[in-house]
Amino acid sequence: MIRIMKRVGNISKYLGQGWLVGFSLLLISYFAYHTFQGDNSLARLQELKAQEIELAYLSHQSSSSRSRLAQRINAMQAFDVDPDMLEEQVREKLGFTHPDEVVFLVQ
Repeated sequence: MIRIMKRVGNISKYLGQGWLVGFSLLLISYFAYHTFQGDNSLARLQELKAQEIELAYLSHQSSSSRSRLAQRINAMQAFDVDPDMLEEQVREKLGFTHPDEVVFLVQ
């Protein structure tokens, strides 16, 4: 009977340590799964980096377009009209050309 009790004691001692190992493995597997498959995973990080590059490119395009438009607006200010800009606008709106010019209409 004493041998049986010693064996039961050994088994319960190993089970007492086993739950800690099992819990550790479960915790490690949980974090490993979410590292590769979760909402904040490594794959999602790559997608966000690609999106960041695309948005930076769009931002650069829009800022360069905005600066070109600002230059055109500044050229047409009432106190300082650029003659070339004025001529370009008149020709575009009214369709005026010089007799020696060739005009190609692109639509």
